[in-house]
Formats: sequence, structure tokens, C-alpha cells
Amino acid sequence: MAKLEPLILRRWSSQIRTEDRDKYLSYIKGTGLEDYLYTPGNAGCQMLLRDCGDGSTEVSTLSWWRSMEAILAFAVNDVERARYHKVDGRFLIEKPEYLEHHVVVVEDSNFAPT
Repeated sequence: MAKLEPLILRRWSSQIRTEDRDKYLSYIKGTGLEDYLYTPGNAGCQMLLRDCGDGSTEVSTLSWWRSMEAILAFAVNDVERARYHKVDGRFLIEKPEYLEHHVVVVEDSNFAPT
């Protein structure tokens, strides 16, 4: 049996205004999340929300990739820099320039996120 390369987790975080949460979720499902899923080499994605209690909500996206080359196809120029859409600035309180990549060394889940 051929050995599979480990997955790479790409993690991005920022903040939105809590009052914009529903509008942002609707917007991002048709932009960033679709972009992940339609890029060859993407193995899935999730979005996490955490209310900060001060009128802001932390937003994190996790996307899993088969290779850095696949991430480069998504990121276009620089895999270390976040990629933004034109309307993102309407929602995001901050637009971090950089994001994180992690090699997934243990993978085991028995849940199906919705």
C-alpha cells in the first residue's frame, strides 16, 4: 500500500462585529469557502466562531490540503500571506497579513461537521 503524504492544515483568524455574523457567514460561504473547496488538492474546510463578549466575534477558518503546491494554487502568489476578496473589508475588523500552516501528524475523527 502506498504511503500517503500528511495533510497540511491552513489556519486563518480575524474578527468581525457580532451583529454582522449572519451576513458574513452568508457572504463567506459563497466566496472563501467555495474557493477552498473548488481548488484541486483541497481536502475540506471548516469555519469556527467564538463570541468575544465585547461586540466582536473571532472567526477562524481551517482548511486541509494535500500539498503546498495545492495551497499555492489557491493562494496564487505567496502561501504565507492571507488571500482576501474585495468585500472582506466590509466585515473584517482586522485583515491579518499572514496565516499559519501545520502538518497534521495524527488524524482520527468519527464526526461529520455540519
